[in-house]
Amino acid sequence: MTKSEKIKRAEQLSQRLAERYPVSECALEYGGDPWRLLVMARLSAQCTDKRVNIVAKDLFEKYPTPEFMANADIGELEEIVRPCGLYRMKAESIKAASEMLVRDYGGALPPDMDELLKFPGVGRKIANLLLGDIYKMPAIVCDTHCIRICGRIGLYPEKEKSAERVERVLRSLMDVTDGSDFCHRIVEFGREICSARSPHCDGCPMTDICLHFEKKSKKI
Repeated sequence: MTKSEKIKRAEQLSQRLAERYPVSECALEYGGDPWRLLVMARLSAQCTDKRVNIVAKDLFEKYPTPEFMANADIGELEEIVRPCGLYRMKAESIKAASEMLVRDYGGALPPDMDELLKFPGVGRKIANLLLGDIYKMPAIVCDTHCIRICGRIGLYPEKEKSAERVERVLRSLMDVTDGSDFCHRIVEFGREICSARSPHCDGCPMTDICLHFEKKSKKI
C-alpha cells in the first residue's frame, strides 16, 4: 500500500469514526482538572477506565489538590489506589508528580511535551492526552486500542506495537489537529466492535478499508 493510499484510508477511518461517535469524550471522569487527568491517566495503566473512575472518587475526596497529595502518607495512598493494580509504583509516581507540580510549576501543568515528560510516570501517551484534552493541541494518544485498530486497518504492519513508532506514523498520515477526538473515538470503537480477541467483523463499518479483514476473508 502506498503512502497516499494509507493517507486516504486514515481519512476514511477518521471520518467514519466521527460519524459513528459524534460526541468525543475522554473516558476518564476528571472534571476538567489537568492535575486530576494526569493522576487518573497514570492509574489507568493496565487498569480499566471504569475502575479508575471509581477509585478516583475516594482518592480525590482525601487528596483534593496537588498540595494534599504531595503531603500524603505513602502507605495510605497505596491502599486507596490498590484496586488499580501496580499500586506501589503508581502511588509513588502520582505523589512525586504532585510534589514536582507544586514545587516547580506552581500547581499548573505546562503545555509542553518536553516539560510534561519530566514528571514521574508520564510518558508520551499521558503527555499527548494532556496536551490534546487540556490544551487542545495536536496530539495522538497511542493506547492499545489505537495501536491495534490502525494496524488492522493497514496503516503500518499489524505486528507493530511500539507506541512511539505508531505515533510517528500516524502523524505522517493524519491531520492531528483533531487527533485527540480521533483517539477517544477509536477507544469507543475498540470496545464496541474491534476488540482485541474477538473483533465483531460482521456489520463493522470499516471492513472495506480493513487490511486485516481482507486477509482473513481470503483465508476462508
